[in-house]
Amino acid sequence: MKRVLPAFLLLPLLVGCGHKQARVQTPPPPDLPAPTETANNSTSPKTQEVRRPTPSSGQISTEKPLVTELGIASWYGPPYHNRRAANGEVYDMNQMTAAHRTLPLNSMVRVTNIKTGRSAIVRITDRGPFIGERMLDLSLAAAKAVDVWSVGLAWVKMEVLETPAPISTGGKWAVQIGAFDTLRAATQMKQSLMAQYSSAQVLEFAGPTGEWVRIRVPNDDREVAEQISRTISTPEGGVFLVRLD
Repeated sequence: MKRVLPAFLLLPLLVGCGHKQARVQTPPPPDLPAPTETANNSTSPKTQEVRRPTPSSGQISTEKPLVTELGIASWYGPPYHNRRAANGEVYDMNQMTAAHRTLPLNSMVRVTNIKTGRSAIVRITDRGPFIGERMLDLSLAAAKAVDVWSVGLAWVKMEVLETPAPISTGGKWAVQIGAFDTLRAATQMKQSLMAQYSSAQVLEFAGPTGEWVRIRVPNDDREVAEQISRTISTPEGGVFLVRLD
């Protein structure tokens, strides 16, 4: 791997690829109130429980969350509904699920709307969101449960409760680039990356919002994937570090 790594770091800035973000209008994120301003209802915030699969191995939190993150949550439904999710299941927007870029698939997380206090437990079944700095993409059902559906975007607290695999070690990692408006733009990006990375597997694939390119580094190594993601830039779209498992 040490002989491979320098080649990955020589990637020049990639420009003129002719791709754009997903063709939706993104409202500005709401203000994030300080923790002391979190809604204080007369009753405890309602939490919607779902059946949790028991991981055969990995991490289980019994007293406190394994990881806590604050970030922007959005939601996704059509045209993703009834398409294959990253964990192999068919995505059903009416189930309590969510997409996250780097948590192990099938992790269980509690999502709490910081403004309203509404909370729900969901399972990570997909990868995303792939727009800007958003942290979490909720299913339609989950978005309704935590008051994200009507506003589109909301600041939330995500608490990781269970994972089927370690969070900080292992995993299969890749770099995902896009989305591209046309197959030609994605193909040009793929060819450029293949010329730079003879040791890597460069894939092009279609998604509901456009064409994507993914770089799978040797041994799916996280450190190498992170370094590559920092060297690539595009005039539009985005470059994202993703965990595949």
